[in-house]
Amino acid sequence: MKILVLHAHPRLSASVVQRAMLRAIEGLDDVTLVDLYAEYPGMDIDVAREQRRLLDHDVIVLQHPFYWYSSPAIIKEWQDLVLENGWAYGPGGTKLSGRFLMSAISTGGSEQAYNPQGRNRFEITELLSPFNQTAWLCSMAWLAPFVIHAGRRMSNAELSTAAESYRDLIVGLRDGTIDPLSRLAPGFTLPPAFAEGIRR
Repeated sequence: MKILVLHAHPRLSASVVQRAMLRAIEGLDDVTLVDLYAEYPGMDIDVAREQRRLLDHDVIVLQHPFYWYSSPAIIKEWQDLVLENGWAYGPGGTKLSGRFLMSAISTGGSEQAYNPQGRNRFEITELLSPFNQTAWLCSMAWLAPFVIHAGRRMSNAELSTAAESYRDLIVGLRDGTIDPLSRLAPGFTLPPAFAEGIRR
């Protein structure tokens, strides 16, 4: 499958984890990397161009730091403009059916912080519910997120291993050695129109 990675970090030069993740997947065949802040520094997103990109790929990955339990602002702007009613959802909006959506995120906090007893009170999958619902509304499958927790506190070797795990996942999805349907997020049920759009 062809994979589109939409990356967003407003201060990428200061990032440790996100840059490691990007380095791990750079240059892979059939994997398109898009730095949204670099392409749209004024947030003036080219809707037609972004829609064409979506149609050319099977798996869409939103890669970003987990800012305030969500994403950097340009991801929301991208969603607001690109996922149009009548195109991505709503009457006649079936362009994305059969595709897969996944978040690839980095957090400042530890994995233990993301549970009902932790300081963030919710599991990561709960906090990512808006992306889960976006996938469902657009007749896409929502995959379990890839998460690197507390990456700045990792050793170089630990971070390298985590980034390679990300690469392995992307390569596996691309090559079909990982069935994306085996990686559905916990509790996610496929939307009714999903099967109609599968391109495989």
